[in-house]
Amino acid sequence: MLKTLKSHKNWVEQYRQVNQQVEDLEVIYEFFKEEEASEEEVDTKYAEALAAIEDLEFRSTLNKQEDELGCLLEINAGAGGTESCDWSQMLYRMYTMWADKKGFKVKELNLQEGDVAGIKSVSVEINGDFAYGLLKGENGVHRLVRVSPFNAQGKRMTSFSSVFVHPLVDERIEVEINPADLEWDTFRASGAGGQHVNKTESAVRVRHLPSGIVVECQQERSQHMNRDKAMQMLKSRLYEQELEKQRVAKSEIESTKMKNEWGSQIRSYVLDDRRVKDHRTNHQTSQVDNVLDGDLDDFLKAFLMTGGI
Repeated sequence: MLKTLKSHKNWVEQYRQVNQQVEDLEVIYEFFKEEEASEEEVDTKYAEALAAIEDLEFRSTLNKQEDELGCLLEINAGAGGTESCDWSQMLYRMYTMWADKKGFKVKELNLQEGDVAGIKSVSVEINGDFAYGLLKGENGVHRLVRVSPFNAQGKRMTSFSSVFVHPLVDERIEVEINPADLEWDTFRASGAGGQHVNKTESAVRVRHLPSGIVVECQQERSQHMNRDKAMQMLKSRLYEQELEKQRVAKSEIESTKMKNEWGSQIRSYVLDDRRVKDHRTNHQTSQVDNVLDGDLDDFLKAFLMTGGI
C-alpha cells in the first residue's frame, strides 16, 4: 500500500511542479508587458517550462504496471570471440554508469568471464523507480564497429552482443510456478568470493521445464539465498515472456505501431566514425564517449516517445 501511495504522490507532485513553472512563466510575461522584466528572462523561463512539460510528457509514457519496477539486465556476447566479449564488458560498464547517475542500485548476480578478455555473459539486478520502464527498449542486439585492439593487423571489426531486460517482479505482481515444473542443480561458485563460497555448492541453477528457461545465481553467500534470488529471476523472465506475447499480439492488431523484434539489431556504435545510431528511431549522436560513459537518456527517450513498447 505504501508503494502504491508513493507512486500516486510522485505523479501528483510532478504535475504540481510543472504547473508552478507554467504559472511563473505567465507572471514574468506580465512583468515583461509592463516593462519590468527583460525579454531574456522571459525566454529563459519559457525554456525551463517547456523542458519540464516535455519531461513530464516523456514520463507519462511509463504508465504500465511493470514500468515502475526495477529490472534484471542480461548481456550475452555474440559472434566475434574475444572482441565480442570485450564489447559485452563495455556495455556492462555503460549500463552500470547510467544506473549510478540515476542513483539506482546495481547488484551483480551471475558473471562468466571471457577466455582472454571481457565477459561472455552477465546478469545484474538494477533497483530503482522506473528502472524497467526506462530500459525496456534496450532489448535486442547491439553492434560495435571499431579498429580492434585484439587484431594484430589493426583491422576494422564488427562484433555483436545481445541485451535482455526483464521487469524485477515484486509482491505487487503474482507469477504462479508449479514446483513440479522446476529442475534444480547446485554447483560450486566460480571466481572471487572467499573460501566459503568456493568450497561449498552454494551456486544454484534452475530450469523451468515448460518454457525451457534456465537461470543461474551464485552471488549470494548461501545456497538458500541463491535459491530465493534464482526464483525471483525466473519469475521476472516468465513475466517478461508473457509481456512479449502480449506485445506481439497487440502489434499484429495495430500494424502501424513499431514492433519490438527480439534478436534484431537495434543500435550501432561506430567508434572510428564517431557515431552512435539507433536504427528504430534514427536518433544518433557523435558523442560516442559520453554514450559509453552512460549518457543514454536521449536514446531511451527517443524510443519511448515513439510508442516503442
